[in-house]
Amino acid sequence: MRLRPLLFAPILFALAAAQPGPGRAAALPSTGFAQSLPGNPAQPTEHPELHALATAPSEDELRATITALVGFGTRHTLSDTRSDQRGIGAARRWVKARFERIGRDCGGCLQVVTPSQVFTGERAPRPVEVMDVVAIKRGSSDPDRVIVITGHLDSRVTDVMDATHDAPGANDDASGVAALIEAARLLSKQDNRATLVFAALSGEEQGLYGGKVLAAYAVAQGWRVEADLNNDIVGNSRGQNGVRDNTVVRVFSEGTKSNETPKQAAYRRYHGGEVDSPSRNLARYLDRLADTYLPDFDVHMVYRTDRYGRGGDQVPFLQAGFPAVRVSEGHEDYTRQHQDLRSEGGIRYGDTIDGIDFRYLSRVTALNTIAMAALSRAPAPPTGVDIKGAVATDTTVQWRKAPGAAGYRVHWRDTTAPQWQHARAVGDMDHAVLKDVVIDDWFFGVSSVSPDGYESPVVFPGDAGSFERSPPAEGAR
Repeated sequence: MRLRPLLFAPILFALAAAQPGPGRAAALPSTGFAQSLPGNPAQPTEHPELHALATAPSEDELRATITALVGFGTRHTLSDTRSDQRGIGAARRWVKARFERIGRDCGGCLQVVTPSQVFTGERAPRPVEVMDVVAIKRGSSDPDRVIVITGHLDSRVTDVMDATHDAPGANDDASGVAALIEAARLLSKQDNRATLVFAALSGEEQGLYGGKVLAAYAVAQGWRVEADLNNDIVGNSRGQNGVRDNTVVRVFSEGTKSNETPKQAAYRRYHGGEVDSPSRNLARYLDRLADTYLPDFDVHMVYRTDRYGRGGDQVPFLQAGFPAVRVSEGHEDYTRQHQDLRSEGGIRYGDTIDGIDFRYLSRVTALNTIAMAALSRAPAPPTGVDIKGAVATDTTVQWRKAPGAAGYRVHWRDTTAPQWQHARAVGDMDHAVLKDVVIDDWFFGVSSVSPDGYESPVVFPGDAGSFERSPPAEGAR
């Protein structure tokens, strides 16, 4: 489902001013951006630097990364860790060295860390150290607020316990690792107010262990994770049914929070919020950015945490209470996933580099890079968002101000609409009254806007939509 961009859509101030009552808001047109107006620095703005990022990813850089990773033979989590030519250890060291080179090129802007834990489980019968390779670019003004991009470094063949045979993993998930390394290269010399984290994870195929390691590290470091963009299988544009489409990428997002308490669930069931978790509004944010900065590339929002019956490293982030989405190609070819290298019935099986569409991967990389830049330059989403208006013809929306915000926008939409339909800029306020907008008939939200026009994701009222982390609750689903 796709609607034209509303995140940065123009506000008709003249029309709104002409209508009676200070809270009267005009419906927004469905296309275009606002330009900053004198006296209203909180107006969302279209940014030339984001347009530049839309064409910045290098297909050559992406190819070089995937070629190097495929060259390690297998990157299975249980494979050799000592060899410099083969196995997960060699691949981890290569990624670490690549991050360090990017850091040197930007004057030491990246801190590279390798958090790890030892796991045992159904797919790791003997204790195994799972190590992530993480590059951190500290924010200039809001360093505790963190935007994360992840992809998993490990690979596998048909037998998930086979750690010896070649498992190239070109698409699953060297493509995601290539995207995050290229995003690190492109953003390393640009300003980010919030901290950016680029993380190549291990252990995904054995039990989402790498995501657990990084989520635990984020909690221990006190990170306020606003978004995890988990890129997993993002390099192929040809489906198993033969359909080739290089214009669409899927973004999966959970509808209700994974760590919701029974009390919060009861309130949400009565008042709404099933489709307005922070992860869902993060997906809407990506959709609108694509509509504006990548007009030849569409985000297809999928209202699921992941593909049916499957999982990814965004799940441990969700379980830890952090907003997260999964980014995946629009059409999968299952003959190239989790397969021994072989030919049968005229079909070549295996996840080899010839299955990568580098033009397509560059567009996915552009989407991620634009999103990280926009999120890191915008203020934090507002907190304490609440609504009032029972037995009234007007709706009052209130919130707590976010550091660095110059103003706010109040959003509302029909309860069955997939995207926000209407918005009103209210300036540097902590509340707004929407005249003749009856609370019963709409869903509401608030976003914060920086002085230079970067806008945060929309926050739905109450615990259901809050971007603030709450610890995992006992009995959470």
